[in-house]
Amino acid sequence: MTPRSAPAIRLLIGAATALGPGKVALLEAIGRTGSISAAARELGMSYRRAWLLVDTINDRFTAELVSTATGGKGGGGARLTATGIEVLRRYRAMEAKAQASIAPDLAEFADFMKDGPTIPASSEEE
Repeated sequence: MTPRSAPAIRLLIGAATALGPGKVALLEAIGRTGSISAAARELGMSYRRAWLLVDTINDRFTAELVSTATGGKGGGGARLTATGIEVLRRYRAMEAKAQASIAPDLAEFADFMKDGPTIPASSEEE
C-alpha cells in the first residue's frame, strides 16, 4: 500500500458538499491558531479564500462552526464553536471507520497502481 492509500471522505448533503478534506483542514487550523488569517497561511491559501470557505461552512450548517471576533485594539480572532468541535469529531470518526472498513480492499487496489510520484491531496476545496 502506498503512503497516500487512504480514503478521502467528502460528505455531500443534497446538491452541496457539506464537508471535505480541505474544509476540515481549515477548521482544524483555525482551532489550532485561533485565527482565519493564520490558518490560511498555515495551509498556503489566501485569506480571502479561507474567509469564503468559513462563510460557506457556516452557511451550510444549522449552527455556526466558526465564531469570529472583529479585530481592533483587543485584536480579533476566530474559534471553533461547540458545534464545530463536534462536527470535526464526527467527521474524523467516520473517516476512521471508512479507513478500517476498506483497508484490505484498498491494499489490493493499490497493487494495480504504478509506482510514481504521490499525488498531493487536493488543495482546492469543494
